[in-house]
Amino acid sequence: MEIKPRFQVPLLLLAFSLPAAKAQQTPIQIHADLSNAPRKIYHADVDLPVHRGPLDLITPEWIPGAHGPEGPVLDIAGIRFEVNGKTLAWHRDPVNTYEYHLEIPADASVLHAHLDRIYSRATRTAATLEWEDLLLYPAHVPVREIAIQPTVTVPARWGIGTSLKPLTPYDPQHPTGGTVQYAPTTVEMLEDSPIMTGLYFHEYTLAPGVSPQHYMDVIGPTAASIEVRPDTVDQMSRLVHEAFAMYGPPHYTSYHFLILLQGDRGGGGLEHHESSDNTLQKDFFTGYKPFVGMAGLLPHEFTHSWNGKYRRPDGLATPDYATPMQDNLLWVYEGLTNYLGDVMGERMGMVTADQYRQDLALTAALMDAQSGRAWRSIEDTTFTSAMPRNGGSRSRSWSSWKRGTDYYPEGTLLWLDVDTTIRRLTQDRKSLRDFLQTFLQKGGSGIPHVEPYTLSELEADLDKVVANDWAGFFETRVDNLQPHVNTEGIEQAGYRLDYTADPTPEMERELKDSPSWAAWFSIGLDEDKEGAILDVRVGSAADKAGLAPGQKIVAINSRVFTIEQLTDALKTAKGTGTPIHLMVQDEDTIAPVSLSYSDGLRYPRLSRVENSPDILAEILTPLTPATPGSQR
Repeated sequence: MEIKPRFQVPLLLLAFSLPAAKAQQTPIQIHADLSNAPRKIYHADVDLPVHRGPLDLITPEWIPGAHGPEGPVLDIAGIRFEVNGKTLAWHRDPVNTYEYHLEIPADASVLHAHLDRIYSRATRTAATLEWEDLLLYPAHVPVREIAIQPTVTVPARWGIGTSLKPLTPYDPQHPTGGTVQYAPTTVEMLEDSPIMTGLYFHEYTLAPGVSPQHYMDVIGPTAASIEVRPDTVDQMSRLVHEAFAMYGPPHYTSYHFLILLQGDRGGGGLEHHESSDNTLQKDFFTGYKPFVGMAGLLPHEFTHSWNGKYRRPDGLATPDYATPMQDNLLWVYEGLTNYLGDVMGERMGMVTADQYRQDLALTAALMDAQSGRAWRSIEDTTFTSAMPRNGGSRSRSWSSWKRGTDYYPEGTLLWLDVDTTIRRLTQDRKSLRDFLQTFLQKGGSGIPHVEPYTLSELEADLDKVVANDWAGFFETRVDNLQPHVNTEGIEQAGYRLDYTADPTPEMERELKDSPSWAAWFSIGLDEDKEGAILDVRVGSAADKAGLAPGQKIVAINSRVFTIEQLTDALKTAKGTGTPIHLMVQDEDTIAPVSLSYSDGLRYPRLSRVENSPDILAEILTPLTPATPGSQR
């Protein structure tokens, strides 16, 4: 098929790209220069319309999708301001360190700013730009009211993936690198429109015939790594059809899956209105067999275009990136999306139903083993992203007792409970889909914008599907302490959570990546392959023996430590009452530790409840027929 260069932008589209930029009519011009990306440094030149008097500029702090104060201020360097070629003095606000204060002279109409951003994840062949890394704009103004026009320069022969609309000729099938100018937009939408660029680049068209258009922009470390099999392109096209059937019409003018293939484990994704930027294993398309969590990543971020970007909790729909976010509804924003993303991963054919069931069992078992659920509710875990970090990260020590962003996996179980409750109360005539078709479609479709919601609105929409005490439902499950994990959705789906001495085939595969789970579900110990203790579950046999994170097991029953030795010791001790003898190093001392445990190995699995319908099979059944072959 002939690929025409993308550079004709309809006037109507340009009009909608500036939905509310009234406060400042002349757009800021920002030029992002990524030509030094292989050296892990980005440059930006920003021209801002100004007038005489004091001026406060700011860079983003509270980042959408990150749900917390993760702005780039610590990695911004080389700041310089000029007016008419003369350097202008500036100083940082002593309280809000993201804000800069200047005094604009009388003869100035344009302020030129330069800044550099240190970006350690860029490589010799690929780079990702989240625009908050380089943005500089007037403070104390809603970002949807600030007009801005971006230009990007990338190294020669690098391709560019983005949802921004190019004004200069750009052919994604024959990238040449260099400079591309894009249509004016707003600071709000630019922050939401990342750039992914690389030497080895290929753009695939998805779901041909579907409007608006969908693309998959793949960047990898080699030319071979970006050769996506036709069946995988078909699966991605299937995802588009399934999403439309499940959520209703989209709220974007086009959509780009931006995919960077890098490393052996991938690095997650970040949602945007008209795109998502995702980092996957370097062999994801050439031989890797995804597990449920990784298979659900692309559907998860895609789902966010409806749930999270378009429909957004009112506490997250802030007017700018300086206003603190209120994260207490992340169990909807992320939890509901987590449930839907994993279901979509199975419906699109990237994983099997058996894989999904084993992953669901593992999710439930891991959450049940979170000892911190004794003191911390699901709702309270939503505030984790907004909490201060030690040196930019959180310690793993006693992580089960502290709890982390558990609203993701707990959300999966919660919204399975909602889905199966709707089906039970309506004799299987309605499902979560009926709620989504209402909740995700308020305010129309087509043009990206934010439609805030409250919990009471969500509960009212659920009540329209089927009458129920939804406020009490969520209060019990989300706000109140739950000593054990919520398995009601699993049980209403026709299954129960069991533990057995032998792992399922899918669990055996999981153990190859996480062999310590054998000890975690039995004695409450998380250890690495060298015996270093990473976490201890409060109340477990390991806890009662006095083991602690930071210690190291050097021997088990007089044998040098290996995970296999530990697993064998747990198996042999079953029913004997004989303690397991450990030698444990703590800093510069080694001491014996006696561990009392005789329940053997415990591996989670889902078992069918006899004489009950298999509702889970219904949930995993695709809503649309298989799609024909996609165009490449």
